[in-house]
Amino acid sequence: MKQPSFFKHLRDIILLPFTVTVLIPWFILDDRQHLFPVNGFIRFTGFLFLVVGLFLFSLTIFLFVTIGKGTLAPWTPTQKLVIRGPYQYCRNPMITAVLFILSGETLILNSCNLFIWVILFFIINTLYFIFKEEPGLQKRFGDEYRKYKENVPRWIPRVKPYREKK
Repeated sequence: MKQPSFFKHLRDIILLPFTVTVLIPWFILDDRQHLFPVNGFIRFTGFLFLVVGLFLFSLTIFLFVTIGKGTLAPWTPTQKLVIRGPYQYCRNPMITAVLFILSGETLILNSCNLFIWVILFFIINTLYFIFKEEPGLQKRFGDEYRKYKENVPRWIPRVKPYREKK
């Protein structure tokens, strides 16, 4: 199968993570409901979360393009199982990146609504992975995915990187 075009990658990034991290927060942001008193340390921590999330997200997209030969979207899935880089430590670093971005926005903007959105996003994705994505990956990649799933946790990273045994 042919590598998806730059425009397909861009479309999928706009449709999924951009919507989740920019559009939805913009619509639900309410300046009247704060989590805690505003201070510079919390905002700086939020900025660090945001930077880490953007870096991790960029890295996972790069791996999907170069190794997986697909996009982040389920309608243009990767052709090869990606188990390099951050995928050696947890199965869903792309979603972890989005959670870092959303958490950073929550801290920077001090928003209760964004905090609730972070929790909902995590729950929705956990259910999606358990009931839809993981069975689909098992079907597409067979034993390779089964071994990976047995050795790499969904959310909490491993201490040592997973190395596929040939």
